[in-house]
Amino acid sequence: MISNSEGLIIDGILAQIDRDNIDTDQIIPTEYLKSIKKFGFEDYLFDGWRYEDDGKLGVKKEERTINKNFILNNKPYDESKIILARENFGCGSSREHAVWALRDFGIKAVIACSFGDIFYNNCFKNGVLPIKLSKDIIQSLFEKASKSFIEISIDLHKKEISINDLEKISFEVEKHLLDRIIFGLDDVDITLQYKKEISNFENKRIQNRPWIFVND
Repeated sequence: MISNSEGLIIDGILAQIDRDNIDTDQIIPTEYLKSIKKFGFEDYLFDGWRYEDDGKLGVKKEERTINKNFILNNKPYDESKIILARENFGCGSSREHAVWALRDFGIKAVIACSFGDIFYNNCFKNGVLPIKLSKDIIQSLFEKASKSFIEISIDLHKKEISINDLEKISFEVEKHLLDRIIFGLDDVDITLQYKKEISNFENKRIQNRPWIFVND
């Protein structure tokens, strides 16, 4: 869940996927990119791992054969809000659908050693927080998660992760990117923050180059 009572908080069960180089095709395969909608991709997240059969756009998870060995198909991980992975999460093609699928499933944050550059920026545009931590810390989290499920609480204002209310880990994210998550801003919202400056520029342009607007 996300709470605003004491700063913006993301909390939930951590779901560990112990792999490097999880690419965007593994997050959501090509056959699901045909939809022009930006929502409704939750059933196709990690399609090749969550199901034992082949799916297609429009076929819901209830109609599929579930892979019971995949972590997100088992309780309590089927309600996880946070994913733990290793190196280069979200590498591969630039498809924004990968982030849409994570978001639609309910994933609020991904913790990994590193991310694909385009995927990393797409996360902030769609309300998913990517957190980079060192290999040693990631390894420690995997070791803890292998013994028992971990409850994670992420304080966005403090830039701090709390593990089972016992251990705290700091992380770094650029302020302008974090603000997108905190305030729910997309590219249009960012542009509208400069509405006054844009209006002033347009008015000056009309005054300085009136011939451009003769036919308007």
